[in-house]
Amino acid sequence: MKNYIKINETDNVIVALKEIAQGESIPEASVTALETIPAGHKMAVRDIPAGSEIIKYGFRIGHAKEDIRAGAWVHVHNIKTALGGLLEYTYEPAASDAAASGPDGKEACFDGFLRPDGKAGVRNEIWIIPTVGCVNSIAQSMADSANKRIYGSVGEVIAFPHPYGCSQMGEDQEHTRTILADLVHHPNAGGVLVLGLGCENSNIGELKRYIGDYDENRVKFLVCQECEDEMEEGAKLLNQLISYAAGFQREKISASRLVIGMKCGGSDGFSGITANPLVGRFSDILVSRGGTTILTEVPEMFGAETLLMNRCASRELFEQTVSLINDFKQYFTDNNQTIYENPSPGNKKGGISTLEDKSLGCTQKSGSAAVRGVLAYGERVKEHGLNLLSAPGNDLVASTALAASGAQIVLFTTGRGTPFASPVPTVKISSNSTLAEKKKNWIDFNAGVLAENAGFEEMGQQLFDYVLAVASGKKVCSEQAGFHDMAIFKQGVTL
Repeated sequence: MKNYIKINETDNVIVALKEIAQGESIPEASVTALETIPAGHKMAVRDIPAGSEIIKYGFRIGHAKEDIRAGAWVHVHNIKTALGGLLEYTYEPAASDAAASGPDGKEACFDGFLRPDGKAGVRNEIWIIPTVGCVNSIAQSMADSANKRIYGSVGEVIAFPHPYGCSQMGEDQEHTRTILADLVHHPNAGGVLVLGLGCENSNIGELKRYIGDYDENRVKFLVCQECEDEMEEGAKLLNQLISYAAGFQREKISASRLVIGMKCGGSDGFSGITANPLVGRFSDILVSRGGTTILTEVPEMFGAETLLMNRCASRELFEQTVSLINDFKQYFTDNNQTIYENPSPGNKKGGISTLEDKSLGCTQKSGSAAVRGVLAYGERVKEHGLNLLSAPGNDLVASTALAASGAQIVLFTTGRGTPFASPVPTVKISSNSTLAEKKKNWIDFNAGVLAENAGFEEMGQQLFDYVLAVASGKKVCSEQAGFHDMAIFKQGVTL
């Protein structure tokens, strides 16, 4: 096994796959380390003059702050972002798409729950959706009690507390109502209890306008201020929902009905080499089988956005992607924040130096398929194939947004590790084997073996098979721990 990787022949840096000691020679790169290079970090393989471009993945990830000698450590101390504000873009379509049929010519299936509206669920749960944070404790108490009464194919009763639904204005309030309505329609929920207080801005009457048509057997409503004992009334409604949902059984369903969200967090220098491109390979396989993937966290597209823009299937989608990028940049500017200061302390410790560095690794999750849809925050997916979704980089907010758009499962790559969950099964994919070994209670799939000479095609198929197993009922680590999180994008004034 090599102790480094040069991702693209044009790169002027290599990435250390394990620590490179000061004085260690790299004959293949004709360079000797001038200082210790931590695993996941970059080392210059030729002299880079001050102001010159640092090239990784075959693209610029920043400019040299000072003269950098061959063999030197390249990181935040001597590299700075080369990105600016709002940009104008030119549509230069690239020939890219996943194959129309599966690699082996066979249709892939999973054992899921087919709903009356034609959607497929990978879980058969009862969800309690509070309209406002005031009833969070009641929702959780109802879920705890109802879980003692589940039977048949019903997996769990889950409450999704959040602090919103009142004291909000404008678009901020619209986001809350839209996300809650999206979750009501999610196919992983065999039944839903919408729990309101009664005096909140986003009361049940108001929220019904966003929910639209619904199955009265599947969705029930309860206003706590309108009943004498909300726990008793809630128990009756939950019993009805449990009885209804228990009528569903797992059956063979085509993988073309799968919608998989893709997200990364706590990245490191291995993320763009192992876990993210592996998820990209998975995306291509699923798209080739007629399925759907959704890529989000727009701020982590900055610096790599043209790669996605040029894969848009039409000029209209290109224009929508330009708006997706520039609208998010404007959001930063409107709030007096720096657009390009994104990598977290953990990202930097793991070897990521600039936003371009992170973005070029992050967008590897999109694979090679053409972009077939561009979604606003809270918009539900309509187009099969690869979609882009407007949402921030925050792990909980972005993963909830993926679920709200229709993802039944989220693939979450990480080089640092995290225990969080989302409203749907959240598969944690480690970028390095050290993390996978250390945090077995967090990590579901180890992509780190790709840095240890594992076959990329073989691992891609293994991840695809693993996702089908999760879709068929296999619980991921966060589910086994009983974790269920959700978060809504907060932007506006709180009254």
